[in-house]
Amino acid sequence: MSAIPSVGSIDCVTNGDELLARYGREAADVVLIGTQRALTGGIEATRRLLAIHPNGVVIVFGSPDDTASIAAAIACGARGFLRWDATQPEVVAALANTIASPRIPLPRTSEEGLVNLTERELQVLRGMSQGQSNGEIGRELFLSEDTVKTHARRLFRKLGARDRAQAVAVGFRRGLVA
Repeated sequence: MSAIPSVGSIDCVTNGDELLARYGREAADVVLIGTQRALTGGIEATRRLLAIHPNGVVIVFGSPDDTASIAAAIACGARGFLRWDATQPEVVAALANTIASPRIPLPRTSEEGLVNLTERELQVLRGMSQGQSNGEIGRELFLSEDTVKTHARRLFRKLGARDRAQAVAVGFRRGLVA
């Protein structure tokens, strides 16, 4: 019996090619992929899997200081990122949350495929992507915290995001933040 509600079994593959072959025969509820361990790199395996199976759900494991891999994983469509040293309760919680959360489509964009954010909204989004609070963003941009909140609400609406984490994820996917 699994510690995660609605998960009956767990399986393992050793590389990206095996993952793609097996997923084609039997889709998994969630796929966990490492960024450095697989023969086919984890980011490339994520990209290939989600290109073929866009409704797939992937959580990537990697180093918390490897921001390039985190950004690449989210840009490829991964639903989440966990540290290599995540505890069992953290992994179980991430899996349960991911399974329970509906997949949110990317927001509609302009004809050029770009989300139309103002320069200020982009600056606020970049601050969020760096983990800054509204107050820290405001001090850096010489804005009041209320003004930062106003820009944040507008960019949430434009990105179709309900919170900071989702806005940053969409920002990574759209190439608005790196």
